[in-house]
Amino acid sequence: MCGIVGIVGRQEVAPLLLDGLKRLEYRGYDSAGIATLVDGKIERRRAQGKLSALADLIKTSPVHGHIGIGHTRWATHGVPSEANAHPIATAKVAVVHNGIIENFQALKAELTALGYAFTSQTDTEVIAVLVTRYLDEGMSPVDAVAKSLKRLEGAFALVLLFAGHSDRVICARRGSPLAIGLGEGEMYVGSDALALAPLTRRILYLDDGDWAVVTANAVAIRDMHDQPVERAIKETALSGAAIGKGNHPHFMKKEIFEQPAVIGDTLKEHFNPVTRTVSLPALPFDLADIAHVTAIACGTSFHAALIAKYWIEKYARVPCEVDIASEFRYRAADMPKGGLAIFISQSGETADTLAALRYAKSQGQRIVVVVNQPESSMAREADAVLATHAGPEIGVASTKAFTTQLVVVACLAIAMARAKGKIDAAHEAALSTALTEVPSRASEVLNHDEAIKAMAPWFAEARDVLYLGRGTSYPMALEGALKLKEISYIHAEGYAAGEMKHGPIALIDDRVPIVVLAPRDDLFEKTLSNVQEVLARGGKVVMISDREGLKRLDGQLTYAIEVPHCDPFVAPLLYAIPVQLLAYHVAVHKGTDVDQPRNLAKSVTVE
Repeated sequence: MCGIVGIVGRQEVAPLLLDGLKRLEYRGYDSAGIATLVDGKIERRRAQGKLSALADLIKTSPVHGHIGIGHTRWATHGVPSEANAHPIATAKVAVVHNGIIENFQALKAELTALGYAFTSQTDTEVIAVLVTRYLDEGMSPVDAVAKSLKRLEGAFALVLLFAGHSDRVICARRGSPLAIGLGEGEMYVGSDALALAPLTRRILYLDDGDWAVVTANAVAIRDMHDQPVERAIKETALSGAAIGKGNHPHFMKKEIFEQPAVIGDTLKEHFNPVTRTVSLPALPFDLADIAHVTAIACGTSFHAALIAKYWIEKYARVPCEVDIASEFRYRAADMPKGGLAIFISQSGETADTLAALRYAKSQGQRIVVVVNQPESSMAREADAVLATHAGPEIGVASTKAFTTQLVVVACLAIAMARAKGKIDAAHEAALSTALTEVPSRASEVLNHDEAIKAMAPWFAEARDVLYLGRGTSYPMALEGALKLKEISYIHAEGYAAGEMKHGPIALIDDRVPIVVLAPRDDLFEKTLSNVQEVLARGGKVVMISDREGLKRLDGQLTYAIEVPHCDPFVAPLLYAIPVQLLAYHVAVHKGTDVDQPRNLAKSVTVE
């Protein structure tokens, strides 16, 4: 959840630490801080609030040093404050930490009884104090960390800086991700490769349970049993330019407008234009043998999983169960042996989804992950990886990651249907052709940006908004409502349109905007009937459909958003864009923080 960066080098690290934290601010922005060594002593600068507050502090109170650690925090234990900001330190050690120490209260009681004092509300402080205890007993930093790690319970990524040791940091991961970047006479540590992109492209990822001693010229890694190990060094394609805003005012808008390109990039990976067939990476099992599918995810990715259910069941004729990872992992569900479990995640590090993956693996499931980070924990633990090619997504509200997830699960559904013999070559070619038309159609949708922007003042005055849809448009209604809630802080709910008369219709009046997603599919007439029910009760309707669909209610709609006519199979990909733009413009009109909405962070690596 939080962002971590560390540098062991030969130049002033404070500016580099700040720059790295800027690239990680999407992971948390309740407070931030850095620590360096000055004449062998730990020197800290910490500030509550966004990273800009820390940057201002460092301008007025500079800090020097060639080694340092930094952190941008999303609060778990302890309110956002300077006292709770990381790095947390004693006189001997400073630590930055992402995750949760589950047994911190027991450790704190033990250390307090030994006479150690605590000054923060964080669980992180027990790490610093526990390591200090072992240092006080005469242990070296390496031995103190090794002993401390064995006593910590929970999920964490951490980096420790030691007073009097200006040549090293020690880092460790259990559950939460951690990457090490290799430079020339300089080494780097980060929560993910984004933090290190301008510094190096040579990256290695610690496996779960690994810990490492990092000096300016070497990395010594040990596994959970303290045995020396080596991890593969990879070349990352990320660059500093890839994570800029370009000419857009917000990352979210940039990422919405990148969708035609990244959808095309993802299709290139999974579609053969010569044969007009889906071409997935080689799988270690036969899709024809799959009799049951379980799709599991969180947040926006859960909505992608819901759409996958419709596609898999309709085209491959295979039953597909969909679950929220945080619920599934505690149900101890009995999973049919040999089933396929699909896990969908932008980061590949979401704690609940990763735990659910491990449970499914223990149940004998074949594991496929749909992920935007091919070096993530989920990708490394899966039987097969179906990569999205969205590129770095910085805005907390997912946009391009979602639509590229839809591309991948659409391709998987086609491949499974073909393997099962449920579609013939002509049908596969038709579905695949519909996918290849999406990038150009998506560009057409983006041309309606100004018209959607004009609706924002009316929506901004609403206290509640309802989104309605049928079929695959029902998950899209859920996604539209989530986007509006996330960044504009307006209460919104998505409903299956046919469920309106079973309760939600009581909410309708002329102050509640109703957004209807209505592609002209085999459910269009049913959806139109539900719209008439809303209009008959004075509801104000915004309908998203193609030109012919909108004509059916010409003069009765408060607003109309036109989407190009398309095969109903790919409608979710195109209808995602106007609901994203609508949420974006409402948030901008309200003056909220679009890219960093309150209380949210991009990568949820804690429960």
